[in-house]
Amino acid sequence: MVMVAVASGAVAALYISWRTARRLKRLADAVDAFARGGCIDSLHVAGADAGGDEIDRLAAHVEQMSARIGEQFTEIERGVARRRELLANVSHDLRTPLASMQGYLELLLLRHGSLPAAEERNYLETAVRHSERLGRLVGDLFDLTRLEAAEALPQPEAFSLAELAQDVAQKFALDARARKVELRADGGEGSGAVRTQADIGMVERVLENLLDNALRHTAAGGIVTIEFGGDTHRAWLAVRDTGCGIPPAELAGIFDRYERADRSTPGAQNGLGLAIAQRIVRLHGGELSATSIAGAGSCFAFDLPLATPKPTVPAVPLTERMSS
Repeated sequence: MVMVAVASGAVAALYISWRTARRLKRLADAVDAFARGGCIDSLHVAGADAGGDEIDRLAAHVEQMSARIGEQFTEIERGVARRRELLANVSHDLRTPLASMQGYLELLLLRHGSLPAAEERNYLETAVRHSERLGRLVGDLFDLTRLEAAEALPQPEAFSLAELAQDVAQKFALDARARKVELRADGGEGSGAVRTQADIGMVERVLENLLDNALRHTAAGGIVTIEFGGDTHRAWLAVRDTGCGIPPAELAGIFDRYERADRSTPGAQNGLGLAIAQRIVRLHGGELSATSIAGAGSCFAFDLPLATPKPTVPAVPLTERMSS
């Protein structure tokens, strides 16, 4: 009887060992197949159960981990595709002003001394405009790279939204007048006291990008308004225009890096300005949003943290201060 019991126990132990080894081999084979497949498709293991024994729970954890790895691989592939598209778009936009500038300068060299002074000046002014455009694009690309690499971090300070809006409006007043567009800064009743805790230089950059975009795509006789205000939770700023608006199909991706609407579309944003603005706003814990109605204009709005009020210190009478 003892021998039978020992033999039965040995057989049972061998069976359990064999079954465990088989289950582990199945899990190992699934992981190997997942690795050979490029870690893109999620892993599925037979018998995976988060509420089962140790091996079943291990298989369930491996499935969850493979799903996360697959999502990360997909995101990396999308990032690579976006970078490839970014380089292609930037290369195109760098090449265009560079080629134009080079053409005008070569023409000036070839016909130096034979061109009328007015025509020569016109060529030089055109070359300067193209060089300025080139410089802006290179600067935007550099700024976006620094923002995405977290090399440019906000240096928050408390400041008034009304003062910033008035300063930026004053900066663009001549441009608006030249375009015959009315430029306003309007915060409404009680908004003059709203203060935010943010990097004033960065927020000014966001407003400038939005305002430049609005002015460029608002026809003569139109209106561009800088709006501002706040509630008990957040401060907010917005730039509203009476331009032709942005088509709904193109509005969804307007903040993507170097996403562009058709160049012939009024109100379209080209380049990196909105991507930079969105990145700056997100660094402040906010979100930049856009609404637009075809033929009626667009509105770009973003929120910022409110400034914490300074604690009031009771005034000490002069006699008490002198006695102390």
